[in-house]
Amino acid sequence: MFSQTEQAELLDVANALADAAREITLKYFRAPELQAVNKLDDGFDPVTIADREAETAIRNILAKRRPNDAILGEEFGNRAGTSGLTWVIDPIDGTRAFISGIPSWGVLIGLDAGDGPLLGVVDQPYIGERFIGAFGQARLVVGDESRDISSSKCETLGEATLMSTFPEVGTEVERLGFEAVRDQVKLTRYGLDCYAYALLAMGQIDLVIEAGLNAYDIQGPQGVIEAAGGIVTDWQGGPAHNGGRILAASNAVLHAQALEILSKVAD
Repeated sequence: MFSQTEQAELLDVANALADAAREITLKYFRAPELQAVNKLDDGFDPVTIADREAETAIRNILAKRRPNDAILGEEFGNRAGTSGLTWVIDPIDGTRAFISGIPSWGVLIGLDAGDGPLLGVVDQPYIGERFIGAFGQARLVVGDESRDISSSKCETLGEATLMSTFPEVGTEVERLGFEAVRDQVKLTRYGLDCYAYALLAMGQIDLVIEAGLNAYDIQGPQGVIEAAGGIVTDWQGGPAHNGGRILAASNAVLHAQALEILSKVAD
């Protein structure tokens, strides 16, 4: 679909976006004067000046370098395009962690050609780790060093490590579905936001199960995981790039075992 020159250009743009967001978010992370605004009347969904400035910087770069591409961002919504490509952006995934000083948040960048991400980036600025998946290759970049990464070969639920951001997962029905898988795995951990997906891509964990996600929450991680050999679907085995209930697994065998349980969850 894309020539090597076009692939290189898209990767260069993705890295430029992550670089810009990294600089801005680091300026505010753990700053004592940082304030969060709640976007919800009922509940707590924080946003900060760092979220908004980072997305603005990303949009400014795209306006110059990819003016014909569409943009879908968490903070400022949709910008139409004509190229058939959409940059799907979450400037800070894990704002709750961000305002708590926990380095499990990340900058998420996906590039969607219509059926899901053909490129994904999960960048953790404070740790300095950037996970990039594109065109069949997944890599971890730390400073000037880069190495290939791949998802694990674990094929048994009883040996698997499962992660999710919130113990309650979603609705009561969704929580029960999650717990049915949780009760069969070796280890379950919570609270790492997008960093859990990065750990799956590099083979450290085996499953991530969540619900209630938006496209900008999953497209960056999905691009990295799929390039690393993993699988990302909804709980019925269908496309996941528009969000909703998410099952990310390190390989097809493990995915099938978790899917058999989750697919029974009622709507």
